[in-house]
Amino acid sequence: MNIAILGTGMVGQTIGAALIKKGHNVMLGSRTATNEKAIAWKNENGTNAANGTFADAAAFGELIFICLNGNGTVEALQSANPANFENKVVIDLTNPLDFSNGMPPSLLPQYCNTWSMGEEVQKQLPNALVVKALNTVTANLMVDAHRVNNGNHNLFICGNNTDAKNAVKEFLSANFNWKPELILDLGDIKYARMTEAIVPFWVAVMQAEKTPMFNYMIVT
Repeated sequence: MNIAILGTGMVGQTIGAALIKKGHNVMLGSRTATNEKAIAWKNENGTNAANGTFADAAAFGELIFICLNGNGTVEALQSANPANFENKVVIDLTNPLDFSNGMPPSLLPQYCNTWSMGEEVQKQLPNALVVKALNTVTANLMVDAHRVNNGNHNLFICGNNTDAKNAVKEFLSANFNWKPELILDLGDIKYARMTEAIVPFWVAVMQAEKTPMFNYMIVT
């Protein structure tokens, strides 16, 4: 499958490298085609790796991951051209964290309580099938759920399209070892307000535990 990743940070690079190992073709998108981090990543990951602009990547991908900083997401999506996302499944990993006052982070005020980054992504890409997922775990756990408790923990997703959410469940199971029965569908895209809101708490737990390698398990 041809997969696009918007963003050149640790999350995007980790997901891209893992998907290449699974046999996918991956293009890392950034603001310019000469982004040094993207070029270095491409050179490290062989012939199935490519880099380009946000628009290049969005046009290339049959499936698109958004791995961007919350502050810059809207500008990046407009640069990528919303038409390039039409009828495609888009996995949104963004978190609207504000570190301007140091640790622990808060949420950007425009993306909390009554609006979320996930809802904003769906608004910016009205004809895309946006699924919020993977934003509540660290990058190395995103790509291999077995690294914590043999995969026995929950992943939270939400989005407006049931078929898209089912497709994401299947993809994450096949490629990243997430157990489909433990992927918890919270509902439509407005539930991104809740999954994004627990990320500052996640940071607090990471600091207390001195490791990012943990996740939540819902017990009933």
